[in-house]
Amino acid sequence: MIFISHNFKDKPIVEQIALRLRDIFGQDQVFYDSWSIQPGDGIIDKMNEGIRDCKLFLFCVSNNSLQSKMVTLEWQNAVIKATQGQTKLIPIKLDSCLMPPILLQSLYIDLFGQGLEVAMRQIVDITSGRNTFQPGPQRFSNLRAYKRTENNKIIIECHAEHYLEPISNFLFLTKNQETEISFTCSSENSFTGGFNKNIKLNDGNVYNGFFMSISRGTVPGFPLIAEATKLNNSEIEIIGVMHEEKKGSWNMIPLLNGRK
Repeated sequence: MIFISHNFKDKPIVEQIALRLRDIFGQDQVFYDSWSIQPGDGIIDKMNEGIRDCKLFLFCVSNNSLQSKMVTLEWQNAVIKATQGQTKLIPIKLDSCLMPPILLQSLYIDLFGQGLEVAMRQIVDITSGRNTFQPGPQRFSNLRAYKRTENNKIIIECHAEHYLEPISNFLFLTKNQETEISFTCSSENSFTGGFNKNIKLNDGNVYNGFFMSISRGTVPGFPLIAEATKLNNSEIEIIGVMHEEKKGSWNMIPLLNGRK
């Protein structure tokens, strides 16, 4: 049994871990409160049962979880079980928090610094000795783009929400022609970029786009900020933002109106 200890505020990322472990090991082998505790169940009784039966305790360490009294009780009980050889406790670092001193003697999985895919491979390796992960149907994006208008410009901030994205290559899709719009990167001293015409998407739609790349990774708190300026009286139309996850593989990321 794998027990996932976390704070509810971290569910956007923790649920991705839980779903992948469920796909590999089966739902009955993963204690995750969203499906392990149902209406009418005694919450404390179920939590005690999960901690009692678990052989692998995954402690999702974050600023949120370290401030939670319930999560503190869970991982401290797991420490006791671990000292008795009854379970294995694996900390998973989700953000820039400081690891509790008692856990510093253990190596932890650095999801915040290495990304979701690396962390998942390590979790699966620890659990089974081999990586049997198969991508599920759900699409998760660590990146979000936030769009707002200021004077004659549209500001687009590309944020990593949970952990590092090592490749900072973005494509800003637009209906505008090259003579109607210009782009710059206000968050960096230098960037690589250029206008691309007639980009055909998988849905059959065709747009123009501006490619923008910076040398550093995109990390939480340090977004790539693009500015689109109109060159004449034409209105700026930003249709979407795409990210290059690996060479030649582009995916659309959520584009939200307003500031982060």
